[in-house]
Amino acid sequence: MTFELRTAGDPLLHATAVRDIVRNVDSRVPVTNIMSQVDEISQTISREIMFARVCAVFAILALTIACVGLYGTVAYNVASRTGEIGIRVALGAQRSNVIRMVLQKVMILELVALALGLPLAVKASQYVETFLFAMKPSDPLVISAALAILLVTAVFAAFIPAHRASRIDPLVALRHE
Repeated sequence: MTFELRTAGDPLLHATAVRDIVRNVDSRVPVTNIMSQVDEISQTISREIMFARVCAVFAILALTIACVGLYGTVAYNVASRTGEIGIRVALGAQRSNVIRMVLQKVMILELVALALGLPLAVKASQYVETFLFAMKPSDPLVISAALAILLVTAVFAAFIPAHRASRIDPLVALRHE
């Protein structure tokens, strides 16, 4: 037999009163397994909650791997242009202009990649919609955060090697080839 009780505040604070009332009516009826509705719902969907947490961990891991890969690729690309940057500095280009040029090129590539990848990600998210509970498959806040993280990673990945390459002596940069 199951009884449900609506209370104001924490329902578990009323457990002793419920036991006393049931004992007064019939002392042979045991009162066990007292829990709040929140606990009962959590117990019912605990598998789904665990699945959602595992998916969130894998999503964060995938974003981390994407950031590391993006950083490595962009940093290698910019570092391989050290000779070109050295020539530009030797010919009188301002270091800030060289850094800005590298950042512009990387950001254009990054924006093109995000413009191509975003519709694919939104389309792919529709396939996991049945696994989501009380969530939209393409949550704008989550997608915006992921895009911002990738953009910031690309800027740092381009800025650090470009800044380093613009600071070295042009003769050393030319010998770098």
